[in-house]
Amino acid sequence: MHHVHHDLKVYGGIKLFGGTGSPELAQKIAEYLNLPLSGREVIEFPNENLFVKLSGSVRGQDVYVIQTTSSPVHRNLMELLITIQTLKLDSAARITAVVPYLCYGRSDKKDQPRVPITARLVADMIEAAGADRYMTLDPHAGQIQGFFSIPGDVLTAAHLLVEHINEHLRAGMQAPVVVSVDLGFAKKGRNYAADMDMPIAFIEKRRHGNDASAEALTLIGDVKDRDVIIVDDEVDTGGSIAQAVQVVKQHGARDVYLAFVHPILSANGAERLAALPIKRIITTDSVPLSADKLEKLKDRISIISISGLLGEVIRRAHEGRSVGEMFNE
Repeated sequence: MHHVHHDLKVYGGIKLFGGTGSPELAQKIAEYLNLPLSGREVIEFPNENLFVKLSGSVRGQDVYVIQTTSSPVHRNLMELLITIQTLKLDSAARITAVVPYLCYGRSDKKDQPRVPITARLVADMIEAAGADRYMTLDPHAGQIQGFFSIPGDVLTAAHLLVEHINEHLRAGMQAPVVVSVDLGFAKKGRNYAADMDMPIAFIEKRRHGNDASAEALTLIGDVKDRDVIIVDDEVDTGGSIAQAVQVVKQHGARDVYLAFVHPILSANGAERLAALPIKRIITTDSVPLSADKLEKLKDRISIISISGLLGEVIRRAHEGRSVGEMFNE
């Protein structure tokens, strides 16, 4: 007896699940793929314990859980882990954690005695919950990829920001220069500068203590009478960015633009950015911004959606095609 199988797929169809951390982004990814979001219930009991129930079977399916782990960080992270385990126990063929913004990315090394490497712990938890693969965007440190034993797609949204600047803002700029907000971001900053064919300058920043505050000191490079694009991977409280804007202004910069991937904007970050003498903010929807924060930043903020990027990577991962080809790699 000869059994001939044509077009044998290892996994069933794509099933998309959106977490409560980034519902709008999950919806946009679903629209890009022309697929529905699968039904699920997420219940929080009075004791703050979470409970997840799927509306239908995922047995044998290729499942993607879209959940960002920004504020409320621990609720979003636990919901992601519980959802992954629920899918695992329902016999999904493959589970991919799609985490646009991965929490604890700054806790990536023991840079002093008696401290944790929490980014490694988060990677272990995602694997222990049952994820077979992961996808994330612009982690704070490259070595986080090495904390996972499962394969993953570590993507960048930098090219989306670059495209937006080149298409909509570049023509009106005067002798533009890219400024890296600190030396730790210098390498990525240089990539921005190369992609936009601009010179680069750096701010040398020295941290004091363990809190989020840092002290910006000197500027390496020339910004006098130039428009400046300050680049970073994420903006949290806005302290470093505020110092960077102050430094370039002191050195004679003209208009200042901010470009960063993850708009965390915790505490009074949105107010702080709103008070700065900046022309425009270019960021993404990797982290949802509340109506209150958007109101503060009004017409000075452009939010580029990462839904097409993640949607295309999900499609390629499902079909077993190269993701690198998307970036000519």
